[in-house]
Formats: sequence, C-alpha cells, structure tokens
Amino acid sequence: MAAPKKGRRPAGGQSRPGRALALILIAMVALTGGMFWSGHTTPRLGIDLAGGTSITLKAKAEPGQESAVNETNMNTAVGIIERRVNGLGVSEAEVQTQGRENIIVNIPKGTNEKQAREQVGTTAQLYFRPVLAVAAATPEPAPTASGSTAPKPSASSSASDKKSATPSAGASTQGRVLSEALKAPNATGTPTPTGSASGTPKASDTPKASGTPQATPSADAATAALQQKFATLNCLDPKARAAVGQGVKPTESTVACGEDAPGVWSKYLLGPAEVEGRDVEDAKGVLDQQRGMWIVTMDFTEAGSKKFQSITGKLSQQADPQNRFAIVLDGNVVSAPSVRQTLSASAEISGNFNQQSAQDLGNILSYGALPLTFDTQSVDTVTAALGGEQLEAGLIAGAIGLALVIIYLVVYYRGLSFIAILSLGVSALLTYVIMALLGPAIGFALNLPAVCGAIVAIGITADSFIVYFERIRDEIREGRTLRPAVERAWPRARRTILVSDFVSFLAAAVLFIVTVGKVQGFAFTLGLTTLLDVVVVFLFTKPVMTLLARTKFFGNGHKLSGLDPKSLGAKPPLRRTRRTTAPVDPKEA
Repeated sequence: MAAPKKGRRPAGGQSRPGRALALILIAMVALTGGMFWSGHTTPRLGIDLAGGTSITLKAKAEPGQESAVNETNMNTAVGIIERRVNGLGVSEAEVQTQGRENIIVNIPKGTNEKQAREQVGTTAQLYFRPVLAVAAATPEPAPTASGSTAPKPSASSSASDKKSATPSAGASTQGRVLSEALKAPNATGTPTPTGSASGTPKASDTPKASGTPQATPSADAATAALQQKFATLNCLDPKARAAVGQGVKPTESTVACGEDAPGVWSKYLLGPAEVEGRDVEDAKGVLDQQRGMWIVTMDFTEAGSKKFQSITGKLSQQADPQNRFAIVLDGNVVSAPSVRQTLSASAEISGNFNQQSAQDLGNILSYGALPLTFDTQSVDTVTAALGGEQLEAGLIAGAIGLALVIIYLVVYYRGLSFIAILSLGVSALLTYVIMALLGPAIGFALNLPAVCGAIVAIGITADSFIVYFERIRDEIREGRTLRPAVERAWPRARRTILVSDFVSFLAAAVLFIVTVGKVQGFAFTLGLTTLLDVVVVFLFTKPVMTLLARTKFFGNGHKLSGLDPKSLGAKPPLRRTRRTTAPVDPKEA
C-alpha cells in the first residue's frame, strides 16, 4: 500500500513568505543607505523644473557625404559640445543625442544663453599650431627692466625640469611623441610670434630657451599685448579657459590652455595654424602589437600632407618647447607632442595611452575632418519660477490622484485596502530612491513628463492589487476559506498581472526609442515604475496577503476585512462526499 504524499502545497502556494519580505526589505535598506551615502538625497531635476536653457541641434552633412551623420560622429560631437559647455563653468549640464541626427543640450540656470548658443551651435575648430612657449597654469608676473611684466620662469617652464611642461614618452597627456620617418628632407626655420613660417627670428620675437616670452621695447603693440595676455592667463579658471582663443584667426598667434593630467593645467603661447582639421583625412586609436602599446595614427589629405611636411621639417630642428606641435580644439590644447623628424602624409602619436584615451584623441582628430555642421532647431528658456510652479502643479496632481485611489480602495475593499496602501508606499519609496540614485549614476533628470509618468504609474500599480484581490474574492464566492483562496487565486492573478505589466512596459520601451526630447522622460519613468510594480506584487503584496490570511480578522471573514463571505454572496462551503459501497446480497454472493 503506497504511503500518502506529505507536504503537498496548494497550487501556486508559497511556503515561506518571510523570505520574500526579507529580500525586499534588504533591497530597500541597501538602496536607501546608498542614497544617503552618495549624498544625493533628492532626484535631479530636469531643465523644465529647475530652470535654464534647452538647445536642440540638428546635424546635417555636406552634399554627397550624407553617411557622415552616424552614431560615431554624433557621439564625438556630444563630447566636444560637453567640453565647450563645461568650459563656461557650467555644472551638471546635459548633452545627449536624441534620435539619429539631433543633439539636446540642457544647461541649468545661471548661464549666459547667448554665449551658450555660440558655444554649442558652431562647428568644431581643430588646428595644428607650433608651440612657442609653455608656462605654469597660473600667472606669475615679474617686473622687467623696461617696466613691463612677464611671467616669471617656474619649475614647470624651466628647461631643467620637464616633468610638468615638457612631454616625454609615458609621462602625461602632454607627454606624447610624434614619430614616423617620411620621405621629405628637413627644412629650416623657426616659427615666430608674428606668424612667419620660415626665416631666422629676431631676438625680440624668439622666446628664450626656458620657454618664457620677454617683452622688449622693439616689440610691436600686437606682440606686446599677446605677451601680456600669456603672462596674466590663469588656466585654472574655467571662465578664462573658455575665453582664450575666441575671435582669433588661424593666421594669428594666440594663447591656449591644456590639461596635462586630471586637474593639472599648463598654458601655451602658440604660433599661427599651419594645418587645419579639414586637412586630416583619418585618425584613430589602435593597438601596436609589436610594441604592445596604444597609439593614435593620422592620415592627411594631399594638401594637408604638404603642409604637415613643411612645418614638421622646421619643428624637428628646434629645441624644446619649440619643437612641439599643439593640437588645438576650440581653443584648448588636447595634445602637444614633440616632433623628432620630418613627417608627411601620415604620422602617429605615441605615449602614455590606454585604449580609451587613444580612441578619444583619434575621435577628436577625426572630427576636424568631418563634414558635419549643426543647425539650431529650437532654444527654450525656462525660468526657475516657472519650473517651480510646474513642479508644484505636478505634485498636487499626483497627490490628488493618489488620494482618489486610496479613497476608492478603502470604500470598496475595506481591510484589504491596508495591504494595497502599504504596497503603494513601498513602490513609492523604491521609485524615489532609485530616481535619486540614477541622477549621478546615468544623468537621469526628473522633468515634468517624467512626473506625469509617475502619476500614471499609480493607477497601473493599483490595478495589479485589484486583480489579485478580485481573484481571491472569486475563490471565496466559490465557497473556499481564505487561506486556500489566497493560494489558488495567485497563479491566475499572477498571469494577468504579468501580461498587463508586459504590455505597459513594451509601450514605454517603444515610446522611449522612437521619441525625441522630453517625452523620453515620461517613457523612462513609466517603464521603471512598471518593473517595480512586478517586484512589489511578487515580493511584498503576495507574501503580506499570505501572512494576514492566517489572522482571525481576515481568516474568519470579518465584515470590515473586505472578505466577508456573506457580503460576497459565497456558496455553502465545498465538502467532499464519501463514496458508499452498496450492500451485497448473500444470495448473489
């Protein structure tokens, strides 16, 4: 005789609801602790709530080169625009691609709108300029015999100490060496501050070996002004970095700033541009297998190779720092390698690169040759007052919607509304904490459409509870007691909830992919809250319902529990009928 099976659970049963509750409790504590530890205890507000300027740019290609508008080039443009905006001293600016050919620039309040439009709406300017002098980032004026001021030589600009100002292989971002022998013979000549590409410079125009320009009575007014600007330039000031190079023609000498290492800056006195970005045909970061190091390779156009050959022939004969070639993007020096020999159609930059830095520099160099320009599609300005009013209105609308849902739950479900309200509270807490963490993590900003998405999510979350509660009530109407009704109702309710949430999440995902601009905030929030709805129902609502079904108040069907069998019109309890064996007639036996 087979022994009866023990421990058989009802369909969809959950033996240990405490495990699920412990899991979601640990997640809530961990996320909340991470929020306070990071210091970002409030969600990051979008441009429409915090106030500021939003600029939409649309990329367009030159005729016959439509393929230039692609993902790689757009991402490179985003990086360049980010550097421009950060150069204005702006904090927490957002620059991101939207769709295939749009770039959205959101700049917080306190930024000059006209200056911001000029910075982000123009094509990147890339030039190769000879280095005439290098000095420390901060101004160090010292009086001279003539009464003018000049930068005082420091350790970073001295020829005896080249760790911070002189590039050497493997030293720093500036320490990169240009190498690759090409066919053309070396030329002679020294670039001068006045823009001459050949010939012997005058003593008044040639910087000293230390790399520090000196003003003399014979220097003309333009040269003296440039020397004064170089002496007083403070590259540690973001506003000063943004201002250098503005309005300077390629044929003029200029000053610029360059970041040697994160947070470490130097200032440069540069000669006229000898090669432009459009002269670069291709550039990319590659891994040199033989040397086991990352390098950046450059190929020039036919015209560019002639220019490059001419200038490198001159620079290769000079002493440091005048043998250096500054790669200047939008007025900032992104690299300043030394030139060891004459170069022509192609070259490489080697040094202390990793994969990311090599590819980034390759993208920067390539961007100068891209046939991309940007049209400003729209510029929206939102004042802080208007943003505050919008946020307040959104919060009021959310509070009204939540209050109406709670009133409905209390009136219709009575005691069951306690479970629903607790579940809504857990969902709201998780949503708030995750949004606060996503701000610094991925740059998520809570804009007005995102607030609307959160309000819509209240109804989606409440709908999941209603589906489960109605399934339980259906089981009670069939004559079952609460504990088995809770477990039998779960499989059918679970299926319905998953299908409903999948449809909502799919709609949010499609909306996020195909839309441009702030509508993505609505789609993102809707998708996030839909996922959290599944987590809360599975790990909180169902386990709590299982535990409360064991109490007298709910288990016995109290009138205020919302599960009173009499109020629900339940059938008599289901009972099993025993099978009886008919008596056997002795005569028939």
